[in-house]
Amino acid sequence: MAVSTTGVEREVASLVIGTSPAVQRLRAMIARVAASDVSVLLAGPSGSGKELVAQAIHAASLRKGNPFVAINTGAIPAELIESELFGHEKGSFTGAHSRRTGHFENAHRGTLFLDEIGDMRFDMQVKLLRVLEERVVTRVGSSQGTPVDVRIISATHQDMDSAMADGRFRQDLFFRLGVVLVHVPSLAERREDIPLLIRHFQKGKPSGAIAHFDEGALERLMAHPWPGNVRELRNVVERAGVLFGGELLGADDVDLLLANAAPPLESRRERLAAAPVSFVPASPSPGREQPIDLRQEIEAIELERINMALELADGIVSEAARLLTLKRTTLIEKMRKYGVQAAA
Repeated sequence: MAVSTTGVEREVASLVIGTSPAVQRLRAMIARVAASDVSVLLAGPSGSGKELVAQAIHAASLRKGNPFVAINTGAIPAELIESELFGHEKGSFTGAHSRRTGHFENAHRGTLFLDEIGDMRFDMQVKLLRVLEERVVTRVGSSQGTPVDVRIISATHQDMDSAMADGRFRQDLFFRLGVVLVHVPSLAERREDIPLLIRHFQKGKPSGAIAHFDEGALERLMAHPWPGNVRELRNVVERAGVLFGGELLGADDVDLLLANAAPPLESRRERLAAAPVSFVPASPSPGREQPIDLRQEIEAIELERINMALELADGIVSEAARLLTLKRTTLIEKMRKYGVQAAA
């Protein structure tokens, strides 16, 4: 069965976001390993998107029309891991009220993704190795094996060399799982992808739930070390949408987001409303013989507020209009009237 190259590339690009050299190398590796059925071990820090890479490999393979099943082996209680992977028969243990197929059988003819494989307990590693070698699973409480056709992709954030040296991970299982090792880069290795990732995380959200980042804010984001990687960035973008939805953020706002601190009580609009007007009368102080040119005085205040709003909005006319509670076209007319130019 042939797979559409353009469709595959599009799907892989939707899962692995970015144009950085590190992402381009990763996509090239995905294309290479997807063409075969060998076991792949994804190595990379927590939060770097290893499950998305596994999905991309599956999407680019001939198994793409069959199930992709993901299981975090490190998050399953030790007493349940065997049942989760291989299934169980009714009455095989307390609580086994009916027969249950395991993830290996659920992924038949597809791909099984074993996340955090480095945290799997040692006795389970022996049973997993046997299944990988024999391609047969035996449910807990059964003596009859069931053949399975499954492609294994596993992932870990552990240093596997140290884990094997310390006797925490079987070397034979490592070689069985890691026929091909694929490095998934940290966000710090692909900082130039941050603007694309932000847009991806904001896709489909209403405008009032989207925060916009100015150049200084983006620079601050790209200078951050990102210990939590892409997962941390996603949390920051979602936090920004909640705290600053519809606003344009600067570097100071990003500092608050990265510190997970509460924003100032006043919004940008409140700051604009509360800002003092450096008012210099356009006409001399009124006297008996000198009337006030009220229109000129009002225009002077209006011009100052327009300039202040444009400064707060970093020259973005639509954002300045929002701060002034004006229609964009109305603000443009007033800017034309006063000869105010928007920032390039």
